[in-house]
Amino acid sequence: MIAVQWTALALTALAGTVVVLIREPRRQTVASGVFGLVLGLLFFAFQAPDVALSEIVVGSVALPAMVLLALAKIERSE
Repeated sequence: MIAVQWTALALTALAGTVVVLIREPRRQTVASGVFGLVLGLLFFAFQAPDVALSEIVVGSVALPAMVLLALAKIERSE
């Protein structure tokens, strides 16, 4: 189990770094969604399935959807 946890930690660090380094808002939003999924896997690896499910719903579905809708509305108004 330790190897799975270390792998999940490494993937989380890598995904977080990728989100920070991307500068275009749409691509950053998609990367943030992937980061939410990876973070959910990290919580699952550390045996917190309820937190993992919440993170997957909010971090990889709801938040990116709201940001993408806001970006679309901004582009329509310009």
